[in-house]
Amino acid sequence: MAMTDGARGTTIGLALPQLGEHVDAAAVRDFAVAAEELGFTGLWAQEHLFYSEQNASVYGGRHTTAVHPAYRSVLGATELMAFVASCTRRALIGSSILVAGYHRPVELAQRLATLDVLSGGRLVAGLGVGWSDEEHRLMDVDPRTRGRRMDELVRAVQACWGPDPVEFDGEFFTIPTSTVRPKPVQTPHPPLLSGLRSERGLARTAALFDIWNPSSGTAGALQAQLDGMAAQRPAGRAPVRLFLRSYLQRPTDPVGSGGQGIDGVAADIATAKAVGAEHFIIECNFSDDVRSPEDWATMPERLAPLIQLVRDDSSAVPDSSGAARPQKENAS
Repeated sequence: MAMTDGARGTTIGLALPQLGEHVDAAAVRDFAVAAEELGFTGLWAQEHLFYSEQNASVYGGRHTTAVHPAYRSVLGATELMAFVASCTRRALIGSSILVAGYHRPVELAQRLATLDVLSGGRLVAGLGVGWSDEEHRLMDVDPRTRGRRMDELVRAVQACWGPDPVEFDGEFFTIPTSTVRPKPVQTPHPPLLSGLRSERGLARTAALFDIWNPSSGTAGALQAQLDGMAAQRPAGRAPVRLFLRSYLQRPTDPVGSGGQGIDGVAADIATAKAVGAEHFIIECNFSDDVRSPEDWATMPERLAPLIQLVRDDSSAVPDSSGAARPQKENAS
């Protein structure tokens, strides 16, 4: 399946049911099937390993070590993506994101190539450095090396996806002369998506990735960061594409607060369109409104009015019932 052409305008996708004890196979299947039928064009998974009861890592890009309780149960990312690929036919199947420090090159290359084969070439492979020192230590990875290690992981995975025999020798990884298969369906490989936002992360994105996937931001700030990456982009490479992420309720919002809700997501859509985002992802896993499989089953239909908001230039913001009301002047 060919990736969306950015010239056609912004498309919209949803983060999959993944966090919380209430998520089961039926919830995931019903959500994914309904989302695709309604016109959502991407289905996305994230990655975490466990919930530290004594977390000391700064979480969520803010100065807090408090972690959202939804993280107490997280379905495995690649397994979830494979299941959803079997339930759907057209939607992109993406990771936003997998944590590079939890993987080794041959293992990750095989998992992702398998997903690309089984989905018929619908994979978007998202990687980031993560935030949990506790999870990195569990995987015997020094958190201080996570950036350099990810750089090398990306290059080693790309080598695995290239012609056989594969050989790689680096600071963190060595691959002896080997045949590494399957190869991905997409050529030269599935699009690589970056969840990085720091100055060094933006430089890494410019050097190694195809897509940038920040969480919200003002149009001016996002454009400045895109311009900065364009200036650092290797000669001959296509510009970095923008997939913008938004939250009904952020993981750092207090439980019970309701978060920004559909109005806030609509404002983020306006930002996405203003800055030329190719795809827009809505995260629902932390929402107070999702507490059962039944809640998940109805979520795609509740969010479906946002599909039209992405497609047209209307200033009306749909509410959860689908009715339109005027958008606030300062919403974007």
